[in-house]
Amino acid sequence: MALLKSPTEFDGFISFCAPLQSLNGRVLQRVAMVRRGLEQFWNFLEFGDRVVDKMKALAGRDEPLAVPPTHAVLGTPMLGPWPAGYKVAVFANGCFWGSEKGIWRLPGGGIYTTAVGYCGGFTKNPRYDEVCSGRTGHTEGVQVVYDPKKISFVDILRWFWEAHDPTQGMGQGHDRGTQYRSGFYWFDDEQKELVERSARAYQEELTRAGINRKITTEMKPASDFDQLFYYAEEYHQQYLAKPGSRPYCSAQPLLIPLPLFDQWAPPALWHHAPKLTKSFWDEHAPTPHCVVRAENEPIVWAPSQVQRAPPPLNPLAPLTPLTP
Repeated sequence: MALLKSPTEFDGFISFCAPLQSLNGRVLQRVAMVRRGLEQFWNFLEFGDRVVDKMKALAGRDEPLAVPPTHAVLGTPMLGPWPAGYKVAVFANGCFWGSEKGIWRLPGGGIYTTAVGYCGGFTKNPRYDEVCSGRTGHTEGVQVVYDPKKISFVDILRWFWEAHDPTQGMGQGHDRGTQYRSGFYWFDDEQKELVERSARAYQEELTRAGINRKITTEMKPASDFDQLFYYAEEYHQQYLAKPGSRPYCSAQPLLIPLPLFDQWAPPALWHHAPKLTKSFWDEHAPTPHCVVRAENEPIVWAPSQVQRAPPPLNPLAPLTPLTP
């Protein structure tokens, strides 16, 4: 191993091990894990904690990667156009295999479809090996298409914050490099305000819990990029639901809940009130390796109490808090 100078020199070793697959089906997976670790190491030596400069990023290609027509679990389309009134959210919180599964499992039929891909960088239609090289500027991300009548953007936000450690800088758990940085990217002003206000609220909650590290999540508008999200290879889509997949998730949940919505959201945003109530989070809040152990199908859950919308504002009366 000491003689290997770059990830490409490792490809010959992978080919050498290929015949062993008939003896042990996990051999190539193990080899791929070693190669991934070496790529992260070389990436760190060259770039450290810096995202590659746009002028030095790989150019990429015009041809997008092939995407399966339907979601392997939800059975819905993987490509738009999306139904009228549906919204899109894009975020990154570690290895995208587990990030995607956690979101597609949210209950109530509000998650229309999900996809993994590369976001927040510069290279057009990058490949996985290019993203791992650190030369694209992208991070592994998830695109979520959701019905706001059935699930709130705030529900997705809460899962995002609680499903990883947003203070880990350029990496998550054992996965290190700019391609594993935490990020959330908004498409309109209300998403922007909800992302930023929830980040401040979560930072305060972490501090109260004795975690004296700053949130390092990248928070930017989608308009900052020529194209925010590029679909990843077909084999990455809904990876953890596929037979023979490696049960891996690098996320490091801190087991600290986001404060209640009405504690950090102004009245002007109360129409985004969460639809997943306290009973859901008491039973299904993210824990380490929870998505690896979980079933592939969406969570079956019925609210024990209805989350009511805030009443109309009366300037002469005190604000009525939301039901948690």
